[in-house]
Amino acid sequence: MKDASAFISFLVFFPLWCSPWIAASLDDPQYDHTAYSKCKEEPEKPLYNGGILDPHQLPQSASSSPALLLHNLTASTKYSFSSWVKIQGSGSDSALVTASLRTDHESYNCIGTVAVKCGCWSFLKGGFTLDWPSNSSTLSFQSSDGRDIPIVIASASLQPFTDQQWRRNQQDMINKVRKRAVTIHVSNNNGDRLQGVEINAKQVSKDFPFGSAIAKTILGNEAYQKWFVERFNAAVFENELKWYATEPNPGQINYTIADEMMEFVRANRIITRGHNIFWEDPKYTPEWVRNLSGPQLESAVNARIQSLMSRYSEEFIHWDVSNEMLHFDFYEQRLGPNATLHFFQTAHESDPLATLFMNEFNVVETCSDANSTVDSYISRMRELKCGGVSMDGIGLESHFTVPNLPLMRAILDKLGTLRLPIWLTEVDISSTLGKEAQAIYLEEVLREGFSHPSVNGIILWTALHPYGCYEMCLTDAYFRNLPAGDMVDSLLGEWRTKEVDGETDDHGSYSFEGFLGEYEVSVKHGDQTAHSTFALSQGVETRHVTILL
Repeated sequence: MKDASAFISFLVFFPLWCSPWIAASLDDPQYDHTAYSKCKEEPEKPLYNGGILDPHQLPQSASSSPALLLHNLTASTKYSFSSWVKIQGSGSDSALVTASLRTDHESYNCIGTVAVKCGCWSFLKGGFTLDWPSNSSTLSFQSSDGRDIPIVIASASLQPFTDQQWRRNQQDMINKVRKRAVTIHVSNNNGDRLQGVEINAKQVSKDFPFGSAIAKTILGNEAYQKWFVERFNAAVFENELKWYATEPNPGQINYTIADEMMEFVRANRIITRGHNIFWEDPKYTPEWVRNLSGPQLESAVNARIQSLMSRYSEEFIHWDVSNEMLHFDFYEQRLGPNATLHFFQTAHESDPLATLFMNEFNVVETCSDANSTVDSYISRMRELKCGGVSMDGIGLESHFTVPNLPLMRAILDKLGTLRLPIWLTEVDISSTLGKEAQAIYLEEVLREGFSHPSVNGIILWTALHPYGCYEMCLTDAYFRNLPAGDMVDSLLGEWRTKEVDGETDDHGSYSFEGFLGEYEVSVKHGDQTAHSTFALSQGVETRHVTILL
């Protein structure tokens, strides 16, 4: 039996009345979400039985750079790659191993990484998409720091997916984890089922949190507020809760703007993330705090936690406690290695109902950043857990340029082994790309996130300012959609159940499949009418709703 670190593939079930387009997807290769985040004495069998790899091609001995020779790779095809990796010899106890790819036309310096320990097998999962076809390509493994370490690979797999197959696999998973079948039964007071009853059902709210950052620019701006509320059910304050905003000078604490923003989201029933308590990057730490050390700094951070958490306890669904701590360590350098433990423990005691997140960049965006590989993230979370921290959320900032979707999905699979909620917390596409390209790549990222079974929410980093946005805007200053805004509106419409009209059958029932959320339903039979509500929450069984006329 596989251990608990394995993320078992979801089995996708379809109603008999599913569309022919979806039914055709059953002939496609089904994506395997299996991943492992703990090393094993022996490697598991290869995913997809190795896919297009010939097992005889695998290097049979240890090498400092074992390689696979690949033939006839095609452009635009999405390749999902995985392998078990081990290091040998007494020269090193551990290493970060990187898989890279060299084709006829291009080089990809990272298509996947894995943290490897001597003496056991670790699972690397990644992938790539080529811009150009390649007759001959080399996929190689090497220590990320350039050390000459003997590396052994086993159970390697390379599975190709066409764009259409990838999209259909996404749709299959959306049908599984974001929708549910419901049957509405209509009866009279005697319990007799009524046929021919007119049914009208409307989705009035969505279960999946999808939102955007907001800034103080939304205050008093009715057009901005209307635009936001019509689209989103989740938010985060871009900068207004950060320490440099609420206490720019020692003792001069001012929550006026944050309070007004809280009134806005509260009045519109928008769930909101708390971002952030501390930021490990000294560049975004108040100048006066940077000049403190020892007991003075300890007193200041304790006052910050107490002030912020006492004011907003039970208001925010999440707290980003110590932002970007894989890249920066301002507080631990000055307060010692247990500073982060203290932050999380105090935050949990102050607001026990909030989910505490570790928020980080360059985890899903790339695997080229050695500070924030997927295994670095998992290792840090486990360290905090061992220290007694209540760490219950995975925050992935998701600041992309050109997304590598097979790599993104592979990393989400591996993080999914932790069985914790994953949120894409600051999604945008680099402004170095044109607006049309931003829209195209944003759609790819959002579809990947929404369709992944381990992702619980998505926040865009698109707060609007007079100068524009951080990297990407959805609208201009007059709330006219830019290409990215048109794309978001299209997806919001696609991921919402269209108004349902129908009639009960001979059994007095009417069935449909809807996105998770709350619904209003009206029934009419002759001159009799009735109204009711119901909620679709996640579940594999059909939801049954009975209405009396």
